[in-house]
Amino acid sequence: MFLEFLPLSIHSVIHALPLWTDACLVSAVMLAALLLCGLGAPVEIEPTNSPAGETSGEEEGMPTAPLSGSQVWDLIINQLEGLIKEVSEEDGFQVTESSLVKYKISSLPAKCPSSNKEVCLRWVAEGLETYMVLLKHVEKEYPNSSSLSEVGNNSQGLISQIKEEMGKPGKVKVLTSLQEEQLLQHINNPDVFHRRMTTLSILQQLRQFLCDNRRKIRFRVEVVNSLLPLGSHKRYT
Repeated sequence: MFLEFLPLSIHSVIHALPLWTDACLVSAVMLAALLLCGLGAPVEIEPTNSPAGETSGEEEGMPTAPLSGSQVWDLIINQLEGLIKEVSEEDGFQVTESSLVKYKISSLPAKCPSSNKEVCLRWVAEGLETYMVLLKHVEKEYPNSSSLSEVGNNSQGLISQIKEEMGKPGKVKVLTSLQEEQLLQHINNPDVFHRRMTTLSILQQLRQFLCDNRRKIRFRVEVVNSLLPLGSHKRYT
């Protein structure tokens, strides 16, 4: 069967899912497979084995104010919160946290698992590229939403800022046109309520993705600052 040919990481996703119908389960598994195939294997966490007293080189190249202090993070998060509120309060659309759980796409990227600067920046850039594809599903449900267009434009701007901070921005992978089409097909559903719940889940997961990784990047900058002398021209803000 199809499941037998999937990596162990996919099987772990299956066991973490709620008790859905068989059709939903297969759809979730295929969605996870698409994301893994499209973006490749998970970004490897690069160990740093610097001799005692030496730095790994990350500190000097840590994100500076243009990224860590950029207001675009908060701008997108605030816009998403407005959209989430708008969708949640639609007439006849009753949403609870428990009812939303089964619509969560477990295979989507979340918080970067690495403390390495380049790895995390690539993680966030690739994650945003994937969410940009999923926002096309949201656009189909809300084609006249100006707030949604702003989220998309600002997210593209954030991706550009991230790539400017990267040493090797060319390594950022994106889904092909065919993979995008397959991904959108697998989250589509003829039922209006199902589509709206999926829309709400995408918006909430994107918001959490941004909050978690913004916090991690800013924390790393604070750590670097704490290791530099006060008044140093290299201090980051």
